[in-house]
Amino acid sequence: MSAPLAPPPTYAETPTLLVKIFGKDRPGITAGLFDTLAAFAVEVVDIEQLVTRGRITLCALVTAPTSGTATEGELRATVHSWAESMRLEAEIISGTGDNRPRGTGRSHVTVLGHPLTAESTAAIAASITSTGGNIDRIFRLAKYPVLAVEFDVSGTETPALRTSLALQAAEHGVDVAVVASGLQRRAQRLVVMDVDSTLIQDEVIELFAAHAGCEEEVAEVTARAMRGELDFAQSLHARVELLAGLDASVVDKVRKEVRLTPGARTLVRTLKRLGFQVGVVSGGFTQVTDALQDELGLDFASANALEIENGKLTGRVTGEIVDRAGKARLLRRFAQEAGVPLAQTVAIGDGANDLDMLNTAGLGVAFNAKPVVREAAHTAVNVPFLDTVLYLLGITREEVEAADVEEPAVEG
Repeated sequence: MSAPLAPPPTYAETPTLLVKIFGKDRPGITAGLFDTLAAFAVEVVDIEQLVTRGRITLCALVTAPTSGTATEGELRATVHSWAESMRLEAEIISGTGDNRPRGTGRSHVTVLGHPLTAESTAAIAASITSTGGNIDRIFRLAKYPVLAVEFDVSGTETPALRTSLALQAAEHGVDVAVVASGLQRRAQRLVVMDVDSTLIQDEVIELFAAHAGCEEEVAEVTARAMRGELDFAQSLHARVELLAGLDASVVDKVRKEVRLTPGARTLVRTLKRLGFQVGVVSGGFTQVTDALQDELGLDFASANALEIENGKLTGRVTGEIVDRAGKARLLRRFAQEAGVPLAQTVAIGDGANDLDMLNTAGLGVAFNAKPVVREAAHTAVNVPFLDTVLYLLGITREEVEAADVEEPAVEG
């Protein structure tokens, strides 16, 4: 039987020194500082280092010297002398104890700007403060194709923070995602996406309609559905009827016309490398989604099926309709098959037909969505790059690029 672990050290009443080093970054600064401090037999309580545009800020929180042969004054003089020899600036602040504990209620706030202005950043920071939150850390996730930064926040609950920041995001034209902190963010997950206008740039039924010469009629039925005059199933049947008699060879033509959304390959490739499972659900057609599943290596795919008889489209669909409620059911089914709790699922979509799925998932992302969808989803992304969803999961652009260097992507 192993011995019980010793309790963690407590520095509540211990005199401590915050040693701050500033200057031009170069190799050896961190080693040099701690080599200097080693002569005073101090204990390290905390370390943080940041390099911005070649300038280093290094902070070390250490216990004050306790040896009878070494004094705090000697430590200060020695550190300042070392810093001067390195052409650095040093500041040493006396105090007691460790950092104050982080508040309860912890969240990650991801901000996407194209560009990110000082005005919008000020509004985001002020909104966090107004909810009782404290910004514990800020760092950059990506600098292109959008600037993405993450704020680690404590002291306020995630739902209240999300509501407050949604108003600022809309007013200042930035995207803000708020997710609860914890191990679940790093767990293997399931990501399920809509297809039309999400994974791909197109509306597949409109591609078919173009070949049938009935684009205007299909657009009118779609408009009626958007006005609430038809539900999804009614509108689907009405639009598919207009394709009756179209030669089945059009399927291959439509497949070739489909355009992936920028960043779609990067998103799927990166998620798969991380051990995520990825699926699509579509109000479109299996004749297209099956090909996308093969091309991208998706784990799950479900859509409506166009009926084909004697080499012609009949104008009907077969099987159960994948509608708004159906997408949510499929998300649950995929999660069960993947062995992933719903709390660890991510859903991405753009239309009202995706709302049930977005609200069922642990994180629902409205991607370039209609206003009603943006308002109802957990978060919204309004830039035309699907791989920006990775930043909402805490994945940096540098990590994505490093993975591509180690294992170059094979574009099909």
